Amino acid sequence: MLVMDGAGPVAARTLDVGPGGMAAIIAEPVPTGKQGKVLFELFYDGSAHIIEARVSVSHCIFSSAGFKVGLTFLQLDMAVSSAISKFMR
Repeated sequence: MLVMDGAGPVAARTLDVGPGGMAAIIAEPVPTGKQGKVLFELFYDGSAHIIEARVSVSHCIFSSAGFKVGLTFLQLDMAVSSAISKFMR
């Protein structure tokens, strides 16, 4: 789920996650530079974990499945950074 500042939540399908950010597909475009938060699930250590992080939109382009949005993590806390590292192993 993606929640941009000043807007309601929108469904997002995660495409890729890394230590610096993530890519997702959403139904409507969002402007580059807009900030908000993202909530998504990561599976590691045998269970699902809910991740919440502040993000900034780095790009948003039309694709066949909707709009592909690149999100840069902002001030990622250690717990979230650790969770992403565990997921990537």
